[in-house]
Amino acid sequence: MRVGVPREIKTNEHRVGLTPTAAREYVAHGHEVRIETGAGLGAGFSDADYRKAGAAIVADAETVFADSDMIVKVKEPQAVEWARLRPDHILFTYLHLAPDPEQTKGLLASKCAAIAYETVTDRNGGLPLLAPMSEVAGRIAVFSAAETLLKHNGGMGLLFCGVPGVAPARVLVLGGGVVGLNAARMAMGLGAEVVVLERSIPRMREIDELTGGRVITRYSSIGAIEEELVKADVVIGAVLVPGAEAPTLVRRDQLKSMKPGSVLIDVAIDQGGCFETSKPTTHEDPTYVVDGVVHYCVANMPGAAPRTSSEALNNATLPFGLALADKGLEALKKDPHLARGLNVLKGEITYPAVAEALGLSWSDPFGVWARG
Repeated sequence: MRVGVPREIKTNEHRVGLTPTAAREYVAHGHEVRIETGAGLGAGFSDADYRKAGAAIVADAETVFADSDMIVKVKEPQAVEWARLRPDHILFTYLHLAPDPEQTKGLLASKCAAIAYETVTDRNGGLPLLAPMSEVAGRIAVFSAAETLLKHNGGMGLLFCGVPGVAPARVLVLGGGVVGLNAARMAMGLGAEVVVLERSIPRMREIDELTGGRVITRYSSIGAIEEELVKADVVIGAVLVPGAEAPTLVRRDQLKSMKPGSVLIDVAIDQGGCFETSKPTTHEDPTYVVDGVVHYCVANMPGAAPRTSSEALNNATLPFGLALADKGLEALKKDPHLARGLNVLKGEITYPAVAEALGLSWSDPFGVWARG
């Protein structure tokens, strides 16, 4: 198969769909790999690195799309890229369609097969292709919170870790999944007081064990959120409903109860955000203030560490990507977990949560396939 990797064009996105190491694996499987020139530079990979791995370097994204059967990216395709997709293309990338009707329309119009990293599952019910970026995002969220709390960045002027005789920041983490656990452990390690709100009692037990009881866990409820918002210096939104819009956990009227200069970090912004006042921002202009509370809602937090993020992402995506390259869409029939990643096929939505979020109908993917 001809596998193409265009340069990411979303603002401040420096990750790359295939690292040279991953490209070499595709080549070893007998596939042709085409990399847009400069696609890996932001992550520290040169065109020479890709040539050494056996990939071909092409001049522009248009050529990558025109000459490839499968497109491997990191972030969702932008408008100019929708127009380059064809019905015979397999698109393998993060999509986050639930809060993005325009992208959904573009993919439906292209009639490509769009497979989303974030809805591929594993035998334990996890999301193996989302997990590495959730780990990075959870850790970056804490660094970003510590920076944003400083006065010159708009925060209350609080040192995250405190000093002897002065209390550290109190960090509230909403959700104890991969993002939440990584945020909690990082915040704890930097000396903060940490509270995690979670609804799974087994998960709370696990967090308690992993942190040696140093992280406070509470059952998540409306009352618990209201109580903790009053005390929090930082709130990290880390909730996820696979493929669907994130639930709104903090309303605007609740911001009045928070400390002036406190910080909200919305890691769920890719899925619409879990704070009513959230809106996507970029690394260039990451924050804004609503009712005295600083909001940090960067939509691609792992993009700040593109080398680490690209390598971690490729470690997870490589087996699935190779299966698609080796077998085409037949790979979906052989692997139900990979099949869960299929969001769009032949102009129809094939993932129920996406359709529900957008108020559209969905079709069973194998039914769409059978219709030809």
